[in-house]
Amino acid sequence: MLDFTTILGNVRAKAPLVHNITNYVTVNDCANILLACGGSPIMSDDEGDVEDITSICGGLNINIGTLNKNTIPSMFLAGKRANALSHPVLLDPVGAGASKLRSDTAARLVDELRLAVIRGNISEIKALAQGSSGTHGVDADEADRLNAANLDSVIAFARAFARRTNAVVAITGATDLITDGARVCTVTNGHPMMSRITGTGCMLSAMTTAFVTANPACCFEAVCTAVIAMGLCGELAHARLGAQDGNASYRNYIIDAVYHLTARQLEDGARYEMR
Repeated sequence: MLDFTTILGNVRAKAPLVHNITNYVTVNDCANILLACGGSPIMSDDEGDVEDITSICGGLNINIGTLNKNTIPSMFLAGKRANALSHPVLLDPVGAGASKLRSDTAARLVDELRLAVIRGNISEIKALAQGSSGTHGVDADEADRLNAANLDSVIAFARAFARRTNAVVAITGATDLITDGARVCTVTNGHPMMSRITGTGCMLSAMTTAFVTANPACCFEAVCTAVIAMGLCGELAHARLGAQDGNASYRNYIIDAVYHLTARQLEDGARYEMR
């Protein structure tokens, strides 16, 4: 069983400072979700700045959603500095498999950095783990989606990838799968409307970095808790929607739900299975 009280309590008590080199489309949402969960954000992606910023933070979130020739070197500089300081590094390989630049950059980050967590949709993780994918833009391809028929094979390749990278691998979607190479957690929290908001995955990566930074002795459990928390908050936010509310209100309600989330809510609402 996951110890939600300790994991969530550590995030709120320690207020981990997280350095984000992240998606320009969702940078504000990532900052706000970090504040809501109890963390603190810094956004910095200039080569001349990132090593100093990473040095004063506790964790690093690298998201390649809007990578370019200026930010790619910054990702490696920050990542290597974080490694030298033993700070956890999370990689969100947005769109890996959709273009050569994204795929090559993500592969290099996996090869050259020591990653604590790799979080993406199933197509992105397949692109990294197997070198090919049906990535549809930055979204998972329908043919890749996790289901009862392919669950065992997805678990097998996720475990193998986690062992190869020594990272906790989190594959998120309608059903989430988290593994450290041995243990596996499947999560069914969430709501379909979450796919109608740009950046729920980016927000989850930022929040997961905070959870891992605040709980260094139990990285796997921290990732599982963050994934469950985001999914549950998607459910709580949807229940709050009124007749005139749409996806913009829903995004804000998710952030509100994270802000007010309690360990008791997690205990009562979590739907997960350890394998």
